[in-house]
Amino acid sequence: MNTAEIIQLENTLGAHNYKPLDVVLCKGAGVWVWDVEGKKYLDCLSAYSAVNQGHCHPKILAALIEQAQKLTLTSRAFRNDQLGLLYKELCELTNSHKMLPMNSGAEAVESAIKTVRKWGYEVKGVPEGQAEVIVCSENFHGRTLSIVSFSTDPKSRTGFGPFTPGFKVVPFGDSKALEEAITPNTVAFMVEPIQGEAGVIIPPAGYLKKARELCTQHNIILILDEIQTGLGRTGKLLAEEHEGIEADLTLVGKALSGGFYPVSAVLSNTEVMGVLQPGEHGSTFGGNPLGCAVARAAIKVLVEENMVENSAKMGAYFLGKLQKLNNPLIKEVRGRGLMIAVELSPEAGGARQYCYKLKDSGLLCKETHDHIIRIAPPLIITKDEVDWAAEKIAAVFAG
Repeated sequence: MNTAEIIQLENTLGAHNYKPLDVVLCKGAGVWVWDVEGKKYLDCLSAYSAVNQGHCHPKILAALIEQAQKLTLTSRAFRNDQLGLLYKELCELTNSHKMLPMNSGAEAVESAIKTVRKWGYEVKGVPEGQAEVIVCSENFHGRTLSIVSFSTDPKSRTGFGPFTPGFKVVPFGDSKALEEAITPNTVAFMVEPIQGEAGVIIPPAGYLKKARELCTQHNIILILDEIQTGLGRTGKLLAEEHEGIEADLTLVGKALSGGFYPVSAVLSNTEVMGVLQPGEHGSTFGGNPLGCAVARAAIKVLVEENMVENSAKMGAYFLGKLQKLNNPLIKEVRGRGLMIAVELSPEAGGARQYCYKLKDSGLLCKETHDHIIRIAPPLIITKDEVDWAAEKIAAVFAG
C-alpha cells in the first residue's frame, strides 16, 4: 500500500488522538528511516528519545531474538533469570538501591506517586488522605487520569474530569515558589530536569540543586522524571549529573529498551521503595524476561559504545551550528546534549510548516507548542550527519 492509502485507513479506522506528519515509515537503521515509497530520512526525533541507541541496533535486536526463543513472559507470580541481572546492572549503573520495573513511562510516574504517598503515611506521618505532591507548570509526565489531573495543558485536561486531588502546581525553575508551596503534608516534589514537551525548557543554573536542598531540609522525596532526559540524551547518563545531585526516586523509560519493547523503571533508595509490600502494587508484564533482556542489552551498548559521550560532543557541535543561523524567523536555539529546540518568532507563522519542509528535504522532526521545533537525533549521530542536517535546516529557513 502507498502513503495515501495507509493514511486513509488510519483516518477512517483509527482514533484521531494524534496529529502526525504525513509520512509512513517502514524501515529504520541507525539514524536513518525509510518510508513506504523508499525515501530516506534522517530521524531527528528518535521516537521522543526512545531510540537513543539508533533504530534496530543489531546487538539489542540479537538479545530480543535470543530471549524470544527462550522465554517471554512468566508474570511476577514466578521469578525469571533476566530480572535479577537487570536489577544488578541498572542499579550499579545509576547508583540506585532498589528498582521497580514497569512498562511505560506513565506507569513509572503512577508507581512513583503511589510509593511516595505510602511513604508519607507510614514513614513521615502525614495524616491519611492528606498527602501532597508538588509538580511544575507546563509539565509532561504522561496521559493517565491522575497525571493529567496536575497538567496545565488545556488539551490534556479538558473533558476528562473529575480529577485526582493531592497535587500542587508551582512555576518551573522558581525555587522560591517551591519553598513557599511546602507544607507538613508535602511528601514529594516531582520535576523534569529539562521540560521536553514544553519545548526543551532548561531551568536556571542551581535550580535542581536548590530543590534537592529543600527536599532534604523538609523531609520530602525528590522525584526526577528522566524518562526523556535520561540515558544519555543531555550528554550525561542522567540529567541530574549536570548539577551534581541525586534524586530519591528517578524515573527512566523510553531508551531503556532502545525502542524495541516497552520497559520503564522507578529507581529508588531503600527507605522509600521499602514501603511496598506483596500485593500492594504490580504489573503482569513489568519485569518480564523479554523486556529485561532487551533493557540489559540497551544499557550495555549505551555504555560500551560511548553514546553518552557522543551525545555531549555532537550535541554541543549541533547546537553551535544552529545558534549561528542568523534568521529573523528564529527567536532562539537552546539545548543540552542532543536535546535541542529551535523556537520560532511569531512572524514565522508556526513550526509545523517548517517540519513539512524539512521532511521534503529528508529530515524528520516535530513541532511542539505550535512554534517550537524539537531536534533530538539518536545519540550515535556522526559529525558528517550533523553537518548534513544543519545544512538542510539552514536551507529551509533561508527560503
